[in-house]
Amino acid sequence: MKCIIGLGNPGKKYDKTKHNMGFMTIDKLMDSYGQTQMKKDFSAEYCKFKVKGETVFLVKPLTFMNDSGRAVRLIMGYFQIQEDEIMVIQDDLDMPIGKVRLRSKGSAGGHNGIKSIISAVGTKDFKRIKIGIQHPARQTVVNWVLTPFSKDEAPAAFMGIDNAASAVEDWVDGDSFDQLMNKYN
Repeated sequence: MKCIIGLGNPGKKYDKTKHNMGFMTIDKLMDSYGQTQMKKDFSAEYCKFKVKGETVFLVKPLTFMNDSGRAVRLIMGYFQIQEDEIMVIQDDLDMPIGKVRLRSKGSAGGHNGIKSIISAVGTKDFKRIKIGIQHPARQTVVNWVLTPFSKDEAPAAFMGIDNAASAVEDWVDGDSFDQLMNKYN
């Protein structure tokens, strides 16, 4: 099984905000895999399909960022998904807009969604794709992450989403995570 979890905040008001890079990547993957509908259950939206005989989940927690772990724990418990079968897609303030970095484990690094997942799952050992959103120059972090990208920033942001989606597709197709880190980092 492969379970790809994109972090973000639910609702139209947050649709294209920087904190929703994970949700936007899940949307891109939905298109790539020809998926048109998500079910709502387990405090999440998700779809489940097969690729080369393997079950793949695309998940958007609907619990808001700071409580993402609750939805992740519910999905993992119900479908008996193991920690090594999940990949979380998140935004990262400490990288330039659109830069992608893959990590096989690690601390939350100040990201409340990751902190919630670590607490709920009970381990830091799960795969992550971080997409840079850059640290704000003149505004608070909260205001920065909850605003859309400017016209100048958008091309780099969408390139990051494309690269993150490609990394997921390569993982689903059978590349090891080490291969992905060598290719995308």
